Amino acid sequence: MVQVSVVDVSLVSSGHDVADARLHRLCAALVRAGLAVELRGLGDAADAPPGLVSVVAHPRGSLVRRALDAALLPWRARGRVLLLVDPDPVPSAALARLVRRRRLVVDVHEDYARLLADRSWARGLVGRVAQGVVAAATALARRADVTVVADGHVPPLEARDRRVVRNLPDGGYLPAPAPREERPRALHVGDLRRSRGLFAMVEAVAATDDWTLDLVGPVAAADRDELAGWEDRLGERLRLHGRMPPREAWALAAGAWCGLVLLEDTPAFRDAVPTKLYEFLGCGLAVAATPLPRTAALVEESGAGVLVGSAAELSAALQRWSADPPELDELRGAALRWAQANLYGPSAYDDLAGAIARLAGRGPA
Repeated sequence: MVQVSVVDVSLVSSGHDVADARLHRLCAALVRAGLAVELRGLGDAADAPPGLVSVVAHPRGSLVRRALDAALLPWRARGRVLLLVDPDPVPSAALARLVRRRRLVVDVHEDYARLLADRSWARGLVGRVAQGVVAAATALARRADVTVVADGHVPPLEARDRRVVRNLPDGGYLPAPAPREERPRALHVGDLRRSRGLFAMVEAVAATDDWTLDLVGPVAAADRDELAGWEDRLGERLRLHGRMPPREAWALAAGAWCGLVLLEDTPAFRDAVPTKLYEFLGCGLAVAATPLPRTAALVEESGAGVLVGSAAELSAALQRWSADPPELDELRGAALRWAQANLYGPSAYDDLAGAIARLAGRGPA
């Protein structure tokens, strides 16, 4: 790490692992802009993005520990600009902004109110408290120096300086497209839970004779026991890699046949476009995805995959591809053509980094 006396930007998270891809994309753009960046979050500091001046990370703890982090991290941060990627530190950061004369950027990269509906812990008193925190954070985010949202529909819909920075691949972590391996292999990268298609994926692969499945990401506590049973049944055909930094995670795309995007129809997912869908296309992989409206529109626009509504439909698609690889190769070719036309060029992350540089006094006014 580079030793500096002044930190331009402190990226602060009470809930994200430092291996998270959104954090890596943000940090990569800030470093490209020549800013001195510190990162404070969860996980292993060794998984943090390169080029930072400081990384402070600790293992994920209880909800009480998260509440303490939310209250204290904005005050411990050294940056001229505070960049927040979670709702719960926003109230504390808004106060630190006034008292310590910091500039504030809030990255609202999900519709947090809808996301709570997909979390089993967000029930009863805890759920009501979480909803209150989200409402307060959203109101305060409107008054931040810069408010970042991951899509046009994500609140707040109005703010002082509102910028849409979609979860498009950035930072050079995707591998170059590679020929598919001889044995058919599917890939999923991201959080692993029932509502994100965990058991639909493993059930579909189990119903085939020859497919294997790589799963990268943390497994929800409520689903671990059931997944262990599938591990016993599938053996070496199912490989769980856990959470990995983006470059290491996406290295598994080289040689894979397809990527799986099987989100259930929940309030949080219905209007979203999963980041991994863009990333699979950028790697030149065919995709199999559930027919949520915007996901389906992108699959159809790219011509790079199929829409499947169940484990049985996914299994049928996988078996068709392994029996007729040329069909799959046409979809993989379409993925590359779409990526070349849509995923390259000026980056919204770099535009955001320029705005943050100006807040830090490191760019033209």
